[in-house]
Amino acid sequence: MTTEAPKSRGRRRRSATDAQTSKRQVNYHDLRNPFPAMTVFSDDQAAAMHDTALRTLEELGVKVLLPEAIDVYRKGGARVVDDMVYIGRDMVAAALESAPKSIRGKAGVREKDLTFELGRLMFQPGAGAPHATDLVRGRRPGSAQDYAEYTKLNQHFDVLQMLSPSVEPQDVATNVRHYFTTKTQLTLSNKFPFVFSRGTPQVMDCFEMLRDFRGVSDAEFASDPHCYTIINTNSPRTLDIPMAQGLIDFAKHGQMSIVTPFTLMGAMAPITVAGAVTLSHAEALAAITLTQLVRPGAPICYGTFTSNVDMKSGAPAFGTPAHYQASLAAGQMARMTGLPWRSAAGSASNVNDVQAANENQMGLWGCLMAGATVTIHSAGWLEGGLSVSYEKIITDVEVLNMIAEICAGAQAGPDEIGFDTALSHVDPSGHFFAAPQTMARYNTEFYEPVVHDYANFGTWTERGARDATSRATDVWQQIVEQDAAVTVDDARLETLEAFIARRTAQGGALPES
Repeated sequence: MTTEAPKSRGRRRRSATDAQTSKRQVNYHDLRNPFPAMTVFSDDQAAAMHDTALRTLEELGVKVLLPEAIDVYRKGGARVVDDMVYIGRDMVAAALESAPKSIRGKAGVREKDLTFELGRLMFQPGAGAPHATDLVRGRRPGSAQDYAEYTKLNQHFDVLQMLSPSVEPQDVATNVRHYFTTKTQLTLSNKFPFVFSRGTPQVMDCFEMLRDFRGVSDAEFASDPHCYTIINTNSPRTLDIPMAQGLIDFAKHGQMSIVTPFTLMGAMAPITVAGAVTLSHAEALAAITLTQLVRPGAPICYGTFTSNVDMKSGAPAFGTPAHYQASLAAGQMARMTGLPWRSAAGSASNVNDVQAANENQMGLWGCLMAGATVTIHSAGWLEGGLSVSYEKIITDVEVLNMIAEICAGAQAGPDEIGFDTALSHVDPSGHFFAAPQTMARYNTEFYEPVVHDYANFGTWTERGARDATSRATDVWQQIVEQDAAVTVDDARLETLEAFIARRTAQGGALPES
């Protein structure tokens, strides 16, 4: 089945939501983290973890399943025994030297471009889930409709700066699924897109679609990344075929990989925070080294996703104290590399309840205090990644917006201090409602919530006594019912559709394993 993404031609209509937009103007796209980075280990302890990671690569090695990657490592100076690759610390140092410390990600329009570097801050919503869920339709396998609707929700909120592989559209055949997901991202959004690394044929198809739809040459496409992928190592110390191939393909063509070992303490990693982060650090360094051996200067982001398992059930747990500490420790490792880096929030709760909110916020604050450049799974993730919730996207975006407000910073100039416009206008025991400063700013000064309700109990009861999750249903429904929020060039759309039709007739491209 080849479900088509909705078409968007010409200038979009003004929606009801647009008409109700407040006078307050905000820009959550280009954020910087105002918080000093926290640490969980001393400098000496962090240095010992880094040294142990290098020792792990030298003495224990990494199992690499792709022959091409093994050959790249060997030619770069690594010792190879069968499929075990032993990487010297000199190779790692050279890779970290050549890897760019600032990366410009090209989106569909220049105002949506992103700069990946330490100190920047961006959020990606929940990603990679096999299921979608909402209060109207319940929990279900992810579909093409879900993927398109999630893309529209992502595009709608400025605080979600990059697209994500939200859910698997399982009603689209795997040999043509990458055509659908790429077209959907290009026609329903102008943000920085995501491409799965599921084998060279699929990746090359996606690169060609992106290049032609953006109207850039091969050289322009390779000069700055126009998309990104997530590379998960198989912990402990294994780099499988599609992930290794993805690192090579993206490096060769100048596109950005975010290396993300997924280390769960007590399961695929040591049970301690220090041990798990040391393993994660070693695996990330091995992957980063591969990209720089393929193409020095290839855009690469350091990454980690480390939390613990519930030792009673073996299930992954998120938003825990160990998850928070692991994010802080990963930040210490990332700053040693100087590279932009990603961490993650998320929730193990099965529904959008107080547990889900607590876990996601604990995870978010761990990322913020650690200085993560990209926070993945920042909105919508439930069940440890088995589902993405429409309502949770909305309620989590509320928190992200508030964080963005904090990051924007408060001002304290004469206008803000307000001696002439506020303080001198109000007598003792008076009020500031009618002060000139208040009258000038009452429409724009404070954050206006998306779904939170600040009404008193009586008014809230008269409105139906609805909680935030049920109100969130109204919000997402209104957004997905709108027309696409981007303008699409007809000629480029026709070229894209012709490419998809031709490649589909040729059988598409199956994912490789």
